[in-house]
Amino acid sequence: MCREEILFQDLEAKLFAKRLDRKKDAHKGDAGKVLIIGGAHGMSGGLILSGLGALYSGAGLVMLGMLDKHSAHVSATHPELMIHDISDETPEIWLTDHPVDLLAIGPGLGQNETAKQWLGAAIKYNGPLILDADALNIIAAHRSLLSVIKQRQFATVLTPHPGEAARLLSIDHGAVQSHRLAALRNLILISNAIVVLKGQHTLVGTLGCIIQRCIAGNPGIASGGMGDVLTGMISALCAQGIRHQLDAWQATCLAVQLHAEAGDHLAANGTGPIGMTASELVIAARSLLNQAITA
Repeated sequence: MCREEILFQDLEAKLFAKRLDRKKDAHKGDAGKVLIIGGAHGMSGGLILSGLGALYSGAGLVMLGMLDKHSAHVSATHPELMIHDISDETPEIWLTDHPVDLLAIGPGLGQNETAKQWLGAAIKYNGPLILDADALNIIAAHRSLLSVIKQRQFATVLTPHPGEAARLLSIDHGAVQSHRLAALRNLILISNAIVVLKGQHTLVGTLGCIIQRCIAGNPGIASGGMGDVLTGMISALCAQGIRHQLDAWQATCLAVQLHAEAGDHLAANGTGPIGMTASELVIAARSLLNQAITA
């Protein structure tokens, strides 16, 4: 998957899933500890959905740093999610006191001063980092952050939709959609990151690797929360990969394919495309992941 002479190829990453097969004596630490930060006032749902994406994709522990103190309580339907009220915490201190294997930030983050402070601390995190949603919008508005991201020594994954990509590149949405390969390449160049350019036929790329085009997926995935779930899935697979010989590039490609194929599975079985929800998709993705591991 890492030859540069080919412009792009269709994504086929499910064979990587076999590396996640668990030994009989496996414990939760082997599956990685994930922290996802976001959930500002009125946007806690995005953070919860990211948590579910990570939970159902196999992370050993899923912590949520919730910025809305009124939403930072136990989830009765998913008590497995460890929800922390971080609304009054100092980002650098709190992150130091809560070590994890992987950090993701952005779902429901907002773009106020508190969000900027948490993002500033997150991009200095010494481990794999996933940047999504409002994290990308803040970066687009404060471009000096890109130089810090570009110099990170650990894997970084950006997951923009076309609008977020346009803001990062200072071009309009139409230009991104008309020249998606060029937009993806430019996003990689300004970030040195793994980049997931979402949309019809999502593209995944990074320096030195052939761009991957996901041909799976359907319009049912174009609904609220689907991107949040993808962020959680990428987070979980990357975290598991740390102890299962699966690098961040491979884990990201696998997550993108499973996410899209889960949508197709739901649609084929009458759950969509109209009315398909992100909460349903995480269940289908879990099933496909386990099938891929045992195939």
